Amino acid sequence: MEFIIYQLIITLTLLLSPIIISLRIIKNKEDKKRFLEKFCFFSKTRKNGKLIWFHGSSVGEIMSIIPIIKYYENKSAVDQILITSSTMSSANILNKYKFKKTIHQFFPIDFYFMTRKFLNYWKPTIAIFLESEIWPSMFTGLRGKKIPLVLLNARITNKSFNKWYLIKRFAQNIFNNINYSYPQNVETSRYLKKLHVKNVKLIGNLKFIENPYDKVNFNKNLIKKFSHYKVWVAASTHKDEEIICAIAHKILKKKIKNLITIIIPRHINRVESIISKIKNLGLNIILHSKKEKLNNSDIYLVDTYGESRGFYKITKTVFLGGSIIKHGGQNPLEAARYGAKILHGKNIKNFRDIYKYLKKLNFSKSVSNSKQIAQSINFDSLNKNNSEVRKKGKEILKKTTEELNILIKHAIQKA
Repeated sequence: MEFIIYQLIITLTLLLSPIIISLRIIKNKEDKKRFLEKFCFFSKTRKNGKLIWFHGSSVGEIMSIIPIIKYYENKSAVDQILITSSTMSSANILNKYKFKKTIHQFFPIDFYFMTRKFLNYWKPTIAIFLESEIWPSMFTGLRGKKIPLVLLNARITNKSFNKWYLIKRFAQNIFNNINYSYPQNVETSRYLKKLHVKNVKLIGNLKFIENPYDKVNFNKNLIKKFSHYKVWVAASTHKDEEIICAIAHKILKKKIKNLITIIIPRHINRVESIISKIKNLGLNIILHSKKEKLNNSDIYLVDTYGESRGFYKITKTVFLGGSIIKHGGQNPLEAARYGAKILHGKNIKNFRDIYKYLKKLNFSKSVSNSKQIAQSINFDSLNKNNSEVRKKGKEILKKTTEELNILIKHAIQKA
């Protein structure tokens, strides 16, 4: 009965989809052409041979598996790799990698007939879903076709577990479709077992894995220009956090005249709004894409994707956004690998275990407002424990590929 109700809700979504898609296109959150992939009008071709399928919701999940994808690109037993995601930003990020046999498509709407069409076309040998991506229709379809389903780097929060437990019987029917699960923390491991998931094994959080293929082509002239200033970075910021950081800049500017605050918003479609609000504070703002001179600038706004690492290399302090507002935080590990001090708000539930680990290594500090940010910024030295962060990532990558090798080999033999 619950599954029928779920299908009725999805049917209603389909009926409203022309309006939803149109609004998302206007907001630059949807690809004008490729949105049709979500309705199973595929833009890529399925090659002959064995195909392994990875699915993650957005940028964070997809970036965490790039080293794993590169690993399987070099495995002759795998003929094609399919990556699906739901957001345009994740598709844009993937465009910069020169994959040999990996393609991207948008994940289909989770309606029974569409998931069936998707599986009939792509015929994956194994399906590997990331973090919190639980889709009842797709999971049911995978079980019906006897395609092994792996939940990798699984994440179930207390809030999401309580929601699933309200529909306990339906939840157990869905989670029972998962053949193997690798939770990213102890809390998730416990919740998965309560939901009767089989073969739960804790091997570590994929977010620790460094992506050596994400090359930083940072402009040397820009590095030289920034070297004449005191610089700090506010990264992955969300609405209102840019203003909080801009006010922190004003506080610091009273003592430090040669100061530049670099702001890297999580979603660059908000750039115009950010510019307007910061100018109202009486601050000079320049855009990264304009390649303007740094003279008399206060805020350097990065209005392009995929360049955070370059800016992490030239700073000793990074404020990680999505943490002062009620979002749950953003991944701080990339900045920590370069030895930067990490500042964050109290809302870090999405990365609680990671921040706990960084706190032990004396990397992170919690802040609540502009004044605390200004008081906590370090311009002097890097944290030498960054080598420990990198070491942990290598260990987790090794364990993950060892586990997946066994599952993929078994799936290929049975196919």
